[in-house]
Amino acid sequence: DMAEPIQQLTRNNSPQERQTIPFTLIQRKEKLGDLLYEKRQYGKAKWACIKMKEKQYEQSICLGFMKLMRYICEQNSSGLYLGITIPIVTIVHTNESQSEMRQSVTVAYYLPEVLQDEPPHPFDSDIIIEEWPSTIVYSR
Repeated sequence: DMAEPIQQLTRNNSPQERQTIPFTLIQRKEKLGDLLYEKRQYGKAKWACIKMKEKQYEQSICLGFMKLMRYICEQNSSGLYLGITIPIVTIVHTNESQSEMRQSVTVAYYLPEVLQDEPPHPFDSDIIIEEWPSTIVYSR
């Protein structure tokens, strides 16, 4: 099921074609010279998002990512490969007291700069285009 998107990604994903999302570095945490994580602030932008709720957290992330890859690799109203932006963001949802993780996660893809004004529509109705306000992200 993923053969075509993976082939498309492999053909079109040379390192120079990956767009790093513009951000402001807020904090960088290292241990013994190894990067543990960065706290970043991303500006207001449009993201393609999918919310998944499988039995296992990891399964939700994988399935959400695969659906986004189909959108990126031609299953969109432009019919074109959209290009990769990094990182792909995973939002972990918690209960109201923030003491436990829920099974649902949101996997999100930042739309490249050239698509921000008019993002292609996804064929998959589970994927929605959202405009996020300035956002804090932890990246590793």
